[in-house]
Amino acid sequence: MRSLATWVVPIMLPTGFFSGQSAPVNPQAPQATFRSSVELVTVTVSVRDQRGRVVRDLTRKDFTVIDSGERVEIRDFYTGDSPISLAILLDISGSMAVGGNIDRAREAVGVTTRSLRASTDEAALFTFDSGLAEVVGFTRDLNRIRGASLKGTPWGKTSLYDAIAQAATTVGERANRHRALLVITDGVDTGSKRTAAQVSGVASSIDVPVYLLTVVTPLDHPGSEFEVSSDGRATQTATLEDLARWTGGDMRITSTSAHISEAARDLLAELRYQYLITFEPGVRRGWHPLEIRTSNESLGVHARGGEK
Repeated sequence: MRSLATWVVPIMLPTGFFSGQSAPVNPQAPQATFRSSVELVTVTVSVRDQRGRVVRDLTRKDFTVIDSGERVEIRDFYTGDSPISLAILLDISGSMAVGGNIDRAREAVGVTTRSLRASTDEAALFTFDSGLAEVVGFTRDLNRIRGASLKGTPWGKTSLYDAIAQAATTVGERANRHRALLVITDGVDTGSKRTAAQVSGVASSIDVPVYLLTVVTPLDHPGSEFEVSSDGRATQTATLEDLARWTGGDMRITSTSAHISEAARDLLAELRYQYLITFEPGVRRGWHPLEIRTSNESLGVHARGGEK
């Protein structure tokens, strides 16, 4: 979440495809491009107050969209308590055997499904190590996910970024406006062919925010009095945090049951009460800096980094 009520979104017009190339705003961020036939752009926005609480009661009049320095009309605006389509992606690779992280991850699956609404929300469960496997397809019968067997010893390489790209594509086929991918992992990638920026490009182009719930031991938890984390893990975490931010998602680090429960509820609340803003971008070729502002400057605005 940004400290100011503004989010800068780099946009490039008019032709091309969503890629992992560099953007002027951030040399690592995914590049957003638009086909010439696209006339409207939709940006998913979440807003939090100074205490980090999700703001649910804003209206169209509370937002301003500025494209390349020019204010543009908001063509459509959607908000409200909406059904969720959530794919849960569980890391079962060998690195998860360290320090009981797999047990924390399994617990997170249960906490997340209990936080969903069985009457309206739908969810799916995927696992991955070096490859992706669908355990339970999208369903409103959340007991099917809770009852799925997740026993076994973690093993194999961790193709984290590749798995995120594949699972996000599946989520992108769902009809609900509020849809996302929740990745439960220790944050280690040892076998992916894709980079974080490339995966962010895939997810953003189909409007799927990626939420990351990283499970670690108390010794690896940043800020913990017991922390002895290595620089290597810090680098991995920073890359994952970038991926989440570029797609309009978020990341939480957890090491206890209390952390897991709080993080799952908070991330789902953000997803459920997102605002969808649609506008017509300018026709100027090249990069379009986009700002989304609220009339209350004390609020923090969070949006994904582009739209195909």
